[in-house]
Amino acid sequence: MVEIRLTNTRTRRKEVFRPIDPQNVRLYLCGPTVYDRAHLGNARPVVVIDVLVRLLRHVHGADHVTYVRNFTDVDDKINAAALARKEAGAEGSLEELIRERTHETIGWYHADMDALGAARPDYEPRATDYIGEMIAMIETLVQGGHAYAKDGHVLFRVRSFAGYGKLSGRSVDDMIAGARVEVAPFKEDPMDFVLWKPSDAELPGWDSPWGRGRPGWHIECSAMSYELLGESFDIHAGGIDLQFPHHENEIAQSCCAHPRGDFARVWLHNEMLQVEGRKMSKSLGNFFTVRDLLDQGIPGEVIRFVLLSTHYRKPMDWTAEKAREAEAVLRRWRGLVAGIDPAPSPAPAVLAALADDLNTAGAIAALHEMAGQGDGAGLLAGARMLGLLTEDLGGWIAEGPDLSPWAERMAALRAEAKASKDFSAVDGFKQRLLAAGVEVRMGPAGVELLPGPDFDAAGLPE
Repeated sequence: MVEIRLTNTRTRRKEVFRPIDPQNVRLYLCGPTVYDRAHLGNARPVVVIDVLVRLLRHVHGADHVTYVRNFTDVDDKINAAALARKEAGAEGSLEELIRERTHETIGWYHADMDALGAARPDYEPRATDYIGEMIAMIETLVQGGHAYAKDGHVLFRVRSFAGYGKLSGRSVDDMIAGARVEVAPFKEDPMDFVLWKPSDAELPGWDSPWGRGRPGWHIECSAMSYELLGESFDIHAGGIDLQFPHHENEIAQSCCAHPRGDFARVWLHNEMLQVEGRKMSKSLGNFFTVRDLLDQGIPGEVIRFVLLSTHYRKPMDWTAEKAREAEAVLRRWRGLVAGIDPAPSPAPAVLAALADDLNTAGAIAALHEMAGQGDGAGLLAGARMLGLLTEDLGGWIAEGPDLSPWAERMAALRAEAKASKDFSAVDGFKQRLLAAGVEVRMGPAGVELLPGPDFDAAGLPE
């Protein structure tokens, strides 16, 4: 069996992955808050974990992996988005507009992640379907002295959990000294965080022992992961921006509510995304969503390739040049594997790279080597382990320009040149095709023309 090694944020070292139950490997990924479209940074953990799930299913069996990714569908940002719609004249109550917004946004998210070739998880719990479980968990924390109620709020007592800060490597006192922490009048300690808060009559709310209200963000993932994966499970994943406070808070409340469990054994965090060397932000004008890229004509498979070209624990820089290069590579690879079946299993070099802390960049390097050797069957099997060269993602190739008339002319010129031994016309025609961004392949099988990343139809020879 392939030995998988993963970098565990909790222990700060690369470890051999040994599942609690090899017959049921369990994984949780923090999903989106559904108030708007997913930006490119949101897509990175989804694509990374999609590859991890593919690897785990290859090693442990397709039916022995349980993958959960949640939807946060109750949140102040969602409420604000719905309120903006209402103020703009949308019909319906605020609660109806909130439901409409979350339903719409989940649909967008599914469409965008599908376009990147990310398989749907086994479970996609919505926070609003687990309110009763959240209330029960909060009650357990109150009863155990780990939480307290005041002014309609329930807060987690951070200093009641001795392990707080171990995931992020901080002490509570250092966090207070180095951060701007809201000190609300109902808090015993500045670091205490909200488990439950009041809702007014217009906002979404549920009856609870502390009055009508709604859950805090952190308790949602703890309750949903417990219900679907148990008090101990194998892997918890997400972006490094969630390490503190979200994941730190999840650990504290989960371990206090279920002290016999370990919560998550392995914590997997991906680094952040940049655009052309700078942090992605609306103020810099380089903020864009997955849908923005798809609408610009960048295929989902190309986006996926670029995301996987950098190791998940390194900052990833999205550039237009990387997208062009990825498209050219994928066109070549798809031409090489056209009409053939994949090898029975991915090549050892691909599996070894992925098993070494999900080294997707190393796996892609192995694929380049196979392509250079003309190993189409091996290339196809290995690429599909990364979710590339799949049938579902191949539609963009078929949508390319029809270059068959120019291929036929090149073939005719080539035949004439072979007879006359004068290849000047072939070379001239080839140079004009290259200038138009066309990749020219000539071999015993004939002539093949492929549009390159700089293809310009207007430059084709008349």
